[in-house]
Amino acid sequence: MDSVRMVEQWPVDNAATAVVRAGGTVAGTHGDQHRAFRLASVTKPLTAYAVLIAVEEGAVHLDDPAGPEGSTVAHLLAHTSGLAFDEHKVAWAPGRRRLYSNAGFEQLADHVAKRSGIPFADYVRDGLLGPLGMTGTVYEGSPASGARSTVADLARFAAELLSPALLDPSTLQQATTVQFPGLVGVLPGFGMQSPNDWGLGFELRDGKSPHWTGATNSPRTFGHFGQAGTFLWVDPELDAACVALADRDFGSWAAENWPVYSDAVVAELRA
Repeated sequence: MDSVRMVEQWPVDNAATAVVRAGGTVAGTHGDQHRAFRLASVTKPLTAYAVLIAVEEGAVHLDDPAGPEGSTVAHLLAHTSGLAFDEHKVAWAPGRRRLYSNAGFEQLADHVAKRSGIPFADYVRDGLLGPLGMTGTVYEGSPASGARSTVADLARFAAELLSPALLDPSTLQQATTVQFPGLVGVLPGFGMQSPNDWGLGFELRDGKSPHWTGATNSPRTFGHFGQAGTFLWVDPELDAACVALADRDFGSWAAENWPVYSDAVVAELRA
């Protein structure tokens, strides 16, 4: 793919990318596929996937009380628990607003660890990273933002998101469908969105504008981006996914370049 070379134009010291098709076929790559980058909030989809595995195993349930009073596992996954962004304090009543919360993901991991009796990082390694062969991923620190990984590893995760083997496809479908619809909220870096639709751990493109994916990505596109200059999106209409990691924190450079790159990837895949 020619479009992957666009990351060379980004104002960063190092960047790497991959485009993945259903079945795990890598359609194109550029940059060092095995260089480890900080993921920041791209950690959250890994955390969410491990939680969904725990749900299927019966260790926890989506309607388990977790987080603030009145909140559940589903509220925490969908950023509607009412917890503040980076503080373990209640800012809103559960289900009233889409309040993006790192603290919520930390409480989510604590809940799974308590219910399963297994440290959450071990749950992630044994249930997700190990089975997918993600040997270059280090999952430590905050379950909201602490992981480091490579494009090669995230391409394996993207392949799983396109054709799930560790989860029943119906579970992933639920996780990538709007939860608690109609809620407004701030999409970090892109301002107030109404609605600010989210799934269970995955941000949904829907009709959001502005957005970090491309204007030509389908509304069904889901994924996440991180403040470390990282993103992963999956577009079910294309049967394809894109991973890009860089070593410069998110800023105007990313908001300007990522959608253009995504549109170029979509155009090439459709050609």
